[in-house]
Amino acid sequence: MKAALRVALLLGGMAAAVAIGLFWPPANGWLRDRLVSGAASDARLVLYGNVDIREVALAFRQGGRVAEMAAEEGDAVQAGDVVAVLDDRPLRDAAARAEAERAQAQASLDRLRNGNRPQEIAEAAALLAQAEATLRFAEIDYRRKRSLVGSRVVSESESDAARAARDEAAAVLEARRQALALLEAGARAEDIAAGEAALAAAGAARDQARTALEDARLAAPAAGTILARILEPGSMAAAGTPVYTLSLKDPVYVRAYVAEPDLGRAVPGAAVRVTTDSGGRVYDGRIGFVSPRAEFTPKSVETTALRTDLVYRLRIVVTDADDGLRQGMPVTVTLDREG
Repeated sequence: MKAALRVALLLGGMAAAVAIGLFWPPANGWLRDRLVSGAASDARLVLYGNVDIREVALAFRQGGRVAEMAAEEGDAVQAGDVVAVLDDRPLRDAAARAEAERAQAQASLDRLRNGNRPQEIAEAAALLAQAEATLRFAEIDYRRKRSLVGSRVVSESESDAARAARDEAAAVLEARRQALALLEAGARAEDIAAGEAALAAAGAARDQARTALEDARLAAPAAGTILARILEPGSMAAAGTPVYTLSLKDPVYVRAYVAEPDLGRAVPGAAVRVTTDSGGRVYDGRIGFVSPRAEFTPKSVETTALRTDLVYRLRIVVTDADDGLRQGMPVTVTLDREG
C-alpha cells in the first residue's frame, strides 16, 4: 500500500513539473520549444530568421551641383529610371572642347597621310629650276673673270667674289633640291605614328568627356523602392556621396540559423516554406548557402531554445517574394523531410 502511494506521488510530481514547464512563464519558452521541436523533428525542421533585402547606395561618379531629384521616399523605381540629375553645363563645355581637340588631331593626321599638295610640289620644283639657272650664270661669270685675271682686266678680288657667288648658288641649289625631295616623299612613318597616337589620345579624352556628361544622370541599377532621399536640389554632391538609398526588389533573402544536430538536413538546394507572423501567404524558397563556421545564435532569433547554442547561418532565397516581405521582418522557415 505504501509503495503504491509512493509511486502515485512520484507520478503526480512529474506531471506537475511538466505542467509548470509548459504553462508557467518565463520558463515555458525553452521547454515548449524543446518539446514541440522534438515532436516535429521526425516530420519537419522549423527554423527562425529574418528577411534580408539588399540595399544600394546610389551616388554620382563625379561631383557637381544637384539640379533635380526625381524620386521621393517610398517610390517604386524600375531599372534605368533616372532619379537625379547634376547641373551639366560645365560637363557640356568640356565635352565640346574635347570634340574640337579630336577634330584638330584628325585633321593633322589626314594632312600627314595625304602628303603635300601638288601646288606645293610645283612651287618647290620652280624654285629648284631658278636655283639651277642662278648657278649656271654664277659659274659662267666666275670662269670669265678668272680668265681675265692674268691680263689684269679683272682683279684678283673680283675673281674671288665671283667664285663665292658661284659657291653660294651651288648651296642654294642643293637646298632647293632637298626641299623638293622632302615634299615628294611626304611625311615620315614616325610622324604618322605620332599623329595616330595624338588622335587616339584626343579620342579617349572625347569619350571620357562624353561619359562624364552621361554620368550627370543618375539611374536606378535595378527595380526597387527608395528608402531614403539624402540630398536636395541645389546641394553639392561629392563623387561617391550617396544621394538615395535603394532597397532592391530582387533577390529577397532570409537569414536563418540551424543547430548542429539538424545541419545534415539543411543542405544547399533544399526546398523550404517561409511564413510571417501575419499569416496568410506561404512563400517558396530554397537554401542557397550554409555557413561553414559555427557561431553563437544572434539575439534576433525568436526561439529561446537556441539562445545559447552554437548554430550555423543559412541564406535562403525566396523565389516568389512580394511586397509582403519587409526588411528585417521575423519569419518562420519550414523544411520538410523530403526537402
